[in-house]
Amino acid sequence: MRNDSVTRLLALILVALAATATAQAAPVQVPDPAEWARLTPAEQDAQRAQLRQRLQAATPEERAAFQSRLRERLESLSPEERRALAGRARERWQELTPEQRENLARERRERLQAMSPEERQQLLQQRRQMLEKLTPEERAALREKLRER
Repeated sequence: MRNDSVTRLLALILVALAATATAQAAPVQVPDPAEWARLTPAEQDAQRAQLRQRLQAATPEERAAFQSRLRERLESLSPEERRALAGRARERWQELTPEQRENLARERRERLQAMSPEERQQLLQQRRQMLEKLTPEERAALREKLRER
């Protein structure tokens, strides 16, 4: 009798461990840009919070894989799709209140400050690689926008 209850307890523990391992083994999925654009700002905020939470729980390798897939997904967009995506992001930014803008900027600063020097260097390298893949027109437009500050 006692052996049966121990066996059941072990089986439950194994099932729980298997479920945990399966949940952790699943990579964090990169959202489709077109589907993301169709979400309302509130839905995007909720999805973004979920992504951040999953990425915080992920291993460094899983986070790197997510960033790589995200970069590939964005690079695969046509210039028109990238412009449309950037335009929607710009519109959303302009709709924010000054307090919301400051909160987002503060959160971004905090995330960058929390990075190790190696992570920051890697981020800079990734940004340079993305800039190299932009069309000359996109790079010129980006330079113009940066001067507006």
